[in-house]
Formats: sequence, C-alpha cells, structure tokens
Amino acid sequence: MTTSPEPIPGPPTAAPIPPAAPLPAQRPAASDAGRWIAAGAALAAALIAASLVLAWNTQQRLKSLEAELVKRQQDSSVEATEARTLARQAEATARDSSAKLALLEARVAETSIQRSQLEELIQSLARSRDENVLSDLDAAIRVALQQAAITGSAEPLVLTLKQADERLARYNQPRLERVRRAVAQDLDRTRGAGVTDITVLTIRLDEVIRLIDELPLVSAPERKTAAHAAAAEAAAPARPASAATWNERLVSGWTQFSSGLWQEVKSLVRVTRIDQPEAALVAPDQAFFLRENLKLRLLNARLALLSRQFDTAQGDLRDAQQVLERYFDRSARRVAGAAELLKQVTAQARLVSVPRPDATLAAIATASAGR
Repeated sequence: MTTSPEPIPGPPTAAPIPPAAPLPAQRPAASDAGRWIAAGAALAAALIAASLVLAWNTQQRLKSLEAELVKRQQDSSVEATEARTLARQAEATARDSSAKLALLEARVAETSIQRSQLEELIQSLARSRDENVLSDLDAAIRVALQQAAITGSAEPLVLTLKQADERLARYNQPRLERVRRAVAQDLDRTRGAGVTDITVLTIRLDEVIRLIDELPLVSAPERKTAAHAAAAEAAAPARPASAATWNERLVSGWTQFSSGLWQEVKSLVRVTRIDQPEAALVAPDQAFFLRENLKLRLLNARLALLSRQFDTAQGDLRDAQQVLERYFDRSARRVAGAAELLKQVTAQARLVSVPRPDATLAAIATASAGR
C-alpha cells in the first residue's frame, strides 16, 4: 500500500532585522554580551537549519525505504503466490507419485506372490514327478517279488531291478542317487544268488514223462523187428534169377529155412543177468501199470515243485529213480538219459528263497518321505 508523499516544508525565513539605531556609547561589557547573544542566535539558527536538513534527508530516506519495502512486499507476495502454486503442483505431483508408488508396490508384491507361487508349483511338479517315479519303481519291484515267489525264479526281479537302474540313470536326479545305489546293490546280490529255476525243472520232468513209454523194461524179451529183418535181407547179396540153377536155389532155400528156425529156437530161451529178481516177475500186462505208476510219481513231483514243496518232490523223485533202476534196462541209452535228467532235477530241486530288495525298498521309502 503506497502513501502519497507529504509536502516538505521549506527552510524558515529569517525575519528582517531592522537597522540598529545608533546606540549611545555604552560600556564595553554590554557590547560583548550582545555579541555573545548574536553568536548564540546564529549558532542556534545554524543548528536549527542543520536539524531541518537532517530531518528532510531522513524523511527522504524513509520514503525510499518505504517504497523499497512496498516493492519488496509486492515481489514477496508474487513469489509467495508462485510458491503456493508450485507447492500445490508439488503436492499434486507428490500425490500422483505416491499413488504410482503404491501401485508399483502392489504390482511388485503381486509379482513376488506370483513368483513364489510359480516356484512352489515348479517344486511341487518336480516333487510329484519324483514321487511318481518312486511309486512306479516300488510297485514294479513288489510285482516282481510276487512273480519271483510264484515262479521260483529270480529272473523277473533281476529284470525289474535292471529296468529301474536304467530309468534312474536316464532321469539323472541327484535326489534319487541313493535309490540308484541301492538298486545296483540289490541287483548284484540277486544275480549272485543261486535260485532254483522251476520252469527248467518242470520242462525236464515233462521230457522224462514223455520218454516213459519208450523205455525198455528188463523183463521184455529181445525180438528182431521187421525193419531189422528187412535190413538184413537188403544187405544179402542179390543174384539174378536167370543165373541161379535149381541146385543153388535148393541150397539157398534150405539156408534161409534153417536160419529162421534157429532164430525161433533162440527166442524161446533167453539168458539175462538180473540184479533185482522182482523185475523179471513183471508180466507183460503189468508193464502198462508200471509205466503209468512211474508217470504219476513224476507228475506228483512236478506239482510239488510248482507248489514249492521241495521235500515232497525229493521223495517222489527218489522213488522214480528207484523204479527206473529196478525195472528198466539201464544199459539202454534212453534209460540212461532219463536217469541223468532225474538226477539233475533231484540235485537242483532245493529250497532257495529269492533275496528281497530291502535296501531298494528302504531307499524308496526314505526318498518318498523327503528325508
């Protein structure tokens, strides 16, 4: 707010001094006092003039200061207005920045949550894949154990452990390395165990049962078959009929008749060494029942092997060997072959349990538990 300058009063005008009247001659002391009064008045006038000049200068300075203050006040008000405007803009910018920052923090938090969820999903997928592999291996090994218990052979378990080792090698997961070492250990232990192969033993018994009907008995007489006779006649030298005379034909006929008669006479009596006298007492009609009884013995042994009753199988096999040695011709090649097969089956028909892969099952259980 500006104020109009007030009029500055000018210097006071001195009143005209009337001319001094001629004074009468006075004493020197009165003149000196007048001079001192005049000097004091002049000095007072000078002081008053100096005071007026100083007051005027001070007033002018105050006016200039007031104008400067007004100008500065106006500038300050403009700057304050601008500052308030900038403050409002800064406040709006700060609010926008705060809103954007809150939005960014929310998005960062959401991204972090999604990342953690994704990591958990990946870990769960990895764990589920490992668990699926472990469950498949456990189920396959248990099925192989059942097959080995049914068949009596370690081959199903060996094959399953080998497949499990190959699958773990392809999977190449450090978490399952202990399971793979346990599989390799059980695989070596199963391969080293001498387990009875029931399938091979039953095949050998079937072969012996098939040969029973063809094995010669000790009590059966030896007869030359028609094939042997035909072979002998074929081996005799043939002469043309036109070249043979009636004398030669007569001699040849007599020779054939005498040799045939001699063969018939020899077949009536047969001398054979028999260690067991009861073998010679077997009548021809009882040979059929003897062979069938031997087949039943072998079939019982076969069933005992399949049901893992090795003691019963050993008893039936020993009885079959005794019948074979007592009633059948041991000098025949087929009888010797059948006896050898029975000896092999008897030697291998023993109770040997398939080793359980306990190390593998324990390792699978530990890995499944996550320890």
